[in-house]
This record gives sequence, structure tokens and C-alpha cells, in this order.
Amino acid sequence: MTIRTYIPRRGHVSKRQAAAIADADGLLLPAGDEILDLGNIFAGLPVILEIGFGTGSATVAMAAADLGLGILAVDVHTPGLGDLLYRARENRLTNIRAIAGDALVVAEQMLPESVLAGIRTFFPDPWPKARHHKRRLVTPANAALLASRTQVGGFWHLATDWAPYAEQMQEVLDASRQWTGGVIPRPTDRPVTKYETTAIHQHRNINDLWYRRIKDS
Repeated sequence: MTIRTYIPRRGHVSKRQAAAIADADGLLLPAGDEILDLGNIFAGLPVILEIGFGTGSATVAMAAADLGLGILAVDVHTPGLGDLLYRARENRLTNIRAIAGDALVVAEQMLPESVLAGIRTFFPDPWPKARHHKRRLVTPANAALLASRTQVGGFWHLATDWAPYAEQMQEVLDASRQWTGGVIPRPTDRPVTKYETTAIHQHRNINDLWYRRIKDS
């Protein structure tokens, strides 16, 4: 059973967000248990799985900056989904697809093995209380699942403003036989997210981590 790494919550959905979801024109894929044909969906582009996208601003910026990548963006929160779809349409982007759902369930049930060129996970919930650490996204089991869906040579780029979580991310991924990497300087091509702006104003340090998928050893 997949442990939820998020808190289900209701948020106000604006008319603009609702309209963007209702008129997604193929940008919104249904969640389910059928394996996705990403080669067909993205016309052969290398595909990046984006786990959580907030308001979608960073996702859209990175998709617009590299039209040679397909972005499969997965999040559970409806207002953010509406924002992402609205921005994708406004920018006339065809290399984004979104799924409303749990990214781990999507990875387990809808993605074939060794299909992803990379994964992006920016500012996942740190679950700071010890009793909630089991809900963190980066655990040995989840790292193994995501590795199985990533091509050898693919990457996992993570960012967090919670130092203890950054340490745990390193501990988990350094102990893995499927990932190699560590902390990196903040990439200049990673857009600043709305959440990150708040963290910076509150004087929290941002940690970027980059891991590469290696052959199972």
C-alpha cells in the first residue's frame, strides 16, 4: 500500500482555473491503472516526471525553455492544476501533460519501467515531525520505485528549504544502489518558485540535490 506523502485538502477553485480544467484539450490525462504510452503521447520526446508543481509557473517556464522535453506533471491539488493548464494554454505549449493524482501511484500503476529521462521534485512536504517521517516522498522504497521507472543515465533533481530533509534525502539516495550524486549549487536554469520566494524571504537556505540513475549493483 502506498503511504500518502501529502495532505488531502480542499482549496478554492477560481472560475479561470475551473475553465482551464474543463477545456484542457488533451493536456489533462486521466488517472487510472492503464500503462501510458509516453512515446505516443509526447511524440517521441524524452519525458520528465514532475512530482508536485504548485501553481505551475516553474513547470511552464522550464517546458517553454526546452521544447525538446516532454513534461508529465502530477499533483493532487485542483487549484494548482487549473493554474498549470491555464499557463500551458496561454503559452501554447504542447509538451506538457498533467495528471491529477498521487505521483507515486501514477509511477507504480501507469508508467512502464525505464521510461523516464528524469524526475523533478521541488519543495516536497518535509513532514518535520518524527512521527510523520514515513510520509516523506524520499524513502528507500520510493527511491527504488522511481529508479525502476527511470532510464540508466537519467536524473532526479530535488530541492528543499528544510535542512534536515535535505540530509535525509542524501542519506537515502547515497545508500541506494540505483542512484549516485549529491548536493549541487542551485542551477541557474531552475526557475524560482512561489514557495521558494517565501522561503528566501524567511532566510531559509535552499538545498538542490542532483542524482543520476545508475545500473543496479
